[in-house]
Amino acid sequence: QVQIVESGGGLVRPGESVILSCVVSERLFSQRYAMAWYRQAPGSQRELVASVNEGNSVNYADSVKGRFIIFADNDANTVYLRMIDTKPEDTAVYFCNRDWRTIDVWNWGRGTQVSVSS
Repeated sequence: QVQIVESGGGLVRPGESVILSCVVSERLFSQRYAMAWYRQAPGSQRELVASVNEGNSVNYADSVKGRFIIFADNDANTVYLRMIDTKPEDTAVYFCNRDWRTIDVWNWGRGTQVSVSS
């Protein structure tokens, strides 16, 4: 069973930056799927915010475009999400997994909480 461990969250002030990490227990992109970061705010459904594939093609939700950067280190089986110019509406638990638009997801990790507040 694939294990996913997200880390790097915390409390940040609006406009500050934070980088999240996601370590996966198997080699990334081994079945040519994309990896994605998701988030879930209190009372809201989980949403996909960014994805990256083996060819480094990326896409972003409109709400984070220009502020979030997703990238992967295949050798480390790690996917990162760099968040810049954070906003209070970015407050959520962040998860990573395979891109659910194209393939079934693995069991979810615990996620990492990001809170943006002054």
